[in-house]
Amino acid sequence: MLTPTQRFEGTRDYVATEDLKVAVNAAVLLRRPLLVKGEPGTGKTVLAHEIAKAVGAPLIEWNVKSTTKAQQGLYEYDAVARLRDGQLGDERVHDISNYIRKGKLWEAFTAPKLPVLLIDEIDKADIEFPNDLLQELDRMSFDVYETHERIEARERPIVVITSNNEKELPDAFLRRCFFHYIKFPDRTTMQAIIDVHFPGIQKTLVNKAMEVFYEIREVPGLKKKPSTSELLDWLKLLLNEDMPLDVLQNRDPTKAIPPLHGALLKNEQDVMLFEKLAFMARRPGN
Repeated sequence: MLTPTQRFEGTRDYVATEDLKVAVNAAVLLRRPLLVKGEPGTGKTVLAHEIAKAVGAPLIEWNVKSTTKAQQGLYEYDAVARLRDGQLGDERVHDISNYIRKGKLWEAFTAPKLPVLLIDEIDKADIEFPNDLLQELDRMSFDVYETHERIEARERPIVVITSNNEKELPDAFLRRCFFHYIKFPDRTTMQAIIDVHFPGIQKTLVNKAMEVFYEIREVPGLKKKPSTSELLDWLKLLLNEDMPLDVLQNRDPTKAIPPLHGALLKNEQDVMLFEKLAFMARRPGN
């Protein structure tokens, strides 16, 4: 567990801003779930991995889908398998615990070493999903009714919950969390992130690539703004293709789409938008 003298400061592979460090350390100190929001691609999910790495703790991941129910995080009773085994005369049917499947919360509560539990993209599930988790996250215990046992956490795990803001989360749930919004990296932070992934990269190339990247993000009407991970992919391609620097430095405004744009623009509407901008730039008088 992180202590006041052992604070989360980011890792060699993860650039954490000062306000993010404060949020992580506050959530750990309070032992409240850390609810992290932000644009896709801003490192919300990776954060849990890096906290686990910094603490030296095992990571337990619960990837939430639209069909996920809170009960699945506790346990599931496979009545169908038990019925089938009963019809086949299998001796296992006499012990109902053979048909109890542990969920991610159960794993986290009973882990031999304090884990980091990641509940990823909680807003994908039904609106009742967060409410259904409230009691278990508060009490750090739950009952298995089929076996009449109570599962209790030996120690409160470090819980990181991510959300892409697809749905509003209930106020009662929010009250129990420490909240942090990861802002999109400014140029200084982005430079630090790039330096981590591409040590020794040519500064002129990075500066020009970032200029193009942030220009794209500011284009009005863009359906999906490119993210940090997409910038890193684009830089990797530029380096791999040995793209001449003047391709970026002397970009023709009548060719608004940047080279290897498939790493940055991820839908046909945005590509068409840039083609339209290029067409308008080619018109006489522009």
